[in-house]
Amino acid sequence: MMMKLKKKKNNRGFGIKSMKFRSLILILIGFLENDIKMRYGDEHKLAGFSATLQAIVSFVENGGDSIKLVRAGKHQVVFLVKGPIYLVCISSTEEPYESLRGQLELIYGQILVILTKSINKCFEKNSKFDMTPLLGGTDTVFSSLIHSFSWNPATFLHAYTCLPLSYATRQAAGAVLQDIADSGVLFATLMCRHKVISLVGAQKASLHPDDMLLLANFVMSSESFRTSESFSPVCLPRYNPSAFLYAYIHYFDADTYLMLLTTNSDAFYHLKDCRICIETVLLKSNVLSEVQRSLLDGGMHVEDLPPIPQSGAAHLGQHMHPSDSPERFKDPHHGIGGPAGLWHFIYRSIYLDQYVSSEFSSSISTRQQQKRLYRAYQKLFASMHDKGIGPHRTQFRRDENYVLLCWVTQDFELYAAFDPLADKALAIKTCNRVCQWIKDVENEIFLLGASPFSW
Repeated sequence: MMMKLKKKKNNRGFGIKSMKFRSLILILIGFLENDIKMRYGDEHKLAGFSATLQAIVSFVENGGDSIKLVRAGKHQVVFLVKGPIYLVCISSTEEPYESLRGQLELIYGQILVILTKSINKCFEKNSKFDMTPLLGGTDTVFSSLIHSFSWNPATFLHAYTCLPLSYATRQAAGAVLQDIADSGVLFATLMCRHKVISLVGAQKASLHPDDMLLLANFVMSSESFRTSESFSPVCLPRYNPSAFLYAYIHYFDADTYLMLLTTNSDAFYHLKDCRICIETVLLKSNVLSEVQRSLLDGGMHVEDLPPIPQSGAAHLGQHMHPSDSPERFKDPHHGIGGPAGLWHFIYRSIYLDQYVSSEFSSSISTRQQQKRLYRAYQKLFASMHDKGIGPHRTQFRRDENYVLLCWVTQDFELYAAFDPLADKALAIKTCNRVCQWIKDVENEIFLLGASPFSW
């Protein structure tokens, strides 16, 4: 997210109304009453404004409370205080408070990936400690993470997604990773961009989806990892925020990379041997070529959704006929996109902590349209999980852009977008069919057999 501050004429200060941006994230670093540093932006130009933010935080803390949110017209100012680190997001995107706070939590987590929580001890020993040099060269890491807030569902679903692959291909990858994990590796993960091909962990070790998101972002946004095999200290905030693990990282091609994590700082050559073994198996079993084929084919397309029955009342969760049943026939209301005007969907398996998102249909092909839908999903997710008025089981919304339907059970969550003129009954039937379709192909879109993550 880009930020730009514009100084008011005839005014020495900065005001929120004078800011020409849609969303701004500042990372302010300080301790108690001492000076603060700014991670993004020109510290000198924004010194007065950042001092105002610090004064607000200090004023509230002196009253024995903590500040969370300030509203100023169309702007929201969201605060997250983590010891000596203040994270502030100023936004006019109308994103829910929960979403903005979650974004700040992820940014703080990305700091911990690089430095660990032990950075707090440095401030305790020296209140004027400047950690900016320790974060040198990581601008692209944070920029990439902030950009992902506008396109990656994992940032609010707290789940990961898998690259679609045949069951046999994923099993072949998982088998060799399991052999490596048994040799002393804590976590072994094979990735294609931000999607998981396979992952295994040592016994009783669990990898939180947020840690996977932050680790993948760290690797993909660091050019040095692409040019040669690397061995780097990393912290997994949800696993242990106070200690480093050591990650062996190797790219097999422009998209596919391997991450092997261990607690042993001297394990480079052992992990290198493990990588050679893994690469041999992946090539022999054609896993890497299948990965490239999957990238070309894309994920699930709403246009491929099997037809739905037209008879009977529409109820979420009603029994669906098998996919090969003769009672299934073409939907006469099939419009642009999928049946009943289906444009897009996201399905999250609660037990697996995994999600699958369909490809965008032609009705939402532009970046602006996709971003608008993503924001709508964020709001829908926040309202469904609002502890003050919920949680809810179902929700149906219609506006000038689309019909949104959400269905939450103890096993899954489904978020679907339809043509704004879509019929409600047909939309409900279509959602039932989406769930059945996902069940039919779960071996290809999910990593089955993975232990649910404890978090």
